[in-house]
Amino acid sequence: MIKVGLHQYPPMDQVIFGKPAGQALAEEAERLNAHRVFLIASHTLNTKTDEIEKIRKALGSRYAGTFDGVPQHTTRTSAVAAAARAVGAGADLIVAVGGGSVVDAAKIVLMCIEHKITDEGGLDGFEVVSTPEGPRPGPFRAPRVRMIAIPSTLSGGEYNAGSLVTDTRRKLKQIFHHPLMMPRSIILDPAITVHTPQNLWLGSGTRAMDHGIEAVCSPRGNPLVESVCLRGLRYLYDGLLATKMNPDDLEARQSCQLGSWLSAFGLQCRVPMGASHAIGHVLGGTCDVPHYFCTAVMMPSVLEFNRPDTAGAQDKLAEAWGVPGAKASETFAEFIRQLELPRRLSEVGVTEDKFDLIGRNAMLSVFTRANPRPIKGPEDIVKILRMAA
Repeated sequence: MIKVGLHQYPPMDQVIFGKPAGQALAEEAERLNAHRVFLIASHTLNTKTDEIEKIRKALGSRYAGTFDGVPQHTTRTSAVAAAARAVGAGADLIVAVGGGSVVDAAKIVLMCIEHKITDEGGLDGFEVVSTPEGPRPGPFRAPRVRMIAIPSTLSGGEYNAGSLVTDTRRKLKQIFHHPLMMPRSIILDPAITVHTPQNLWLGSGTRAMDHGIEAVCSPRGNPLVESVCLRGLRYLYDGLLATKMNPDDLEARQSCQLGSWLSAFGLQCRVPMGASHAIGHVLGGTCDVPHYFCTAVMMPSVLEFNRPDTAGAQDKLAEAWGVPGAKASETFAEFIRQLELPRRLSEVGVTEDKFDLIGRNAMLSVFTRANPRPIKGPEDIVKILRMAA
């Protein structure tokens, strides 16, 4: 048991569930006295479903505009374009409706608005930097315009104040952070998620589990984070298997959403993540692997690598998944097999000739330094990659 530590409560007002998204958002806009609500939405939700139109109608005269051009892995270019549209619309509240890339875009848009950043180079110098003393955030001012998130996937990025943005000039995904990039409110509506492709839904659910697993294994966790994350991991384990069997099961979908919320509790309270996050960010930004497949292919190997330093925590993971006494790495690998997601790096197009580059880039991550088993250099990252090959 961790005997010394602390717990940070995030600057977020509330999580709302059990109401249609449009109704909940209209009530929030009124509560916050927002008159120009700008939507940053999933392109698919905006063009192939009526979900965004329902939200626009619910907002009525408070609706200010929509941007739906955010690509996978949230690029600086798209964030700057969205910010320009929001400024032009006179936005006083930003709302992200979609998956993790959309949520990350909305967060960084707040800072582009605040600092009048109009080109991708304007974000240089604001990224989080890894130092021997710990992560050093960039010099952002507190944003005057805040955001609300309505997630359509389970990746859980809405529950923390960081944003992952890809610099396409260098093919490098970077972290940006300010406490008030945290959404003021998060609205959970399982009805919106039925439009999410099955592999994205299931894969993003495993990404949410990554938050919980790495928080439970972190030496900088605490009893509250451990208890909440273990419960969230159970919600996700059961809920993902249920939605795999029946994608129309809204109750199971809501269980997954609750699981994503609870599993993100550690990251939300700034318990640092570890090697799975570090490697996953590089796989996405450098190798173009979909974010929602990274945990599926990497987590069993990361768990195996970390087991000498996290055996007790991993035993609790296996117990939470209903298999006490089993190895967490093997249990998670079997779970991925049942979900029919990719299980090896070779299945997502990552070959051994890229391992050295991934290793070097992963060493730039603040999460590499926080891994529970010390990672001494790129060769340790390569060792994990070979286990996952």
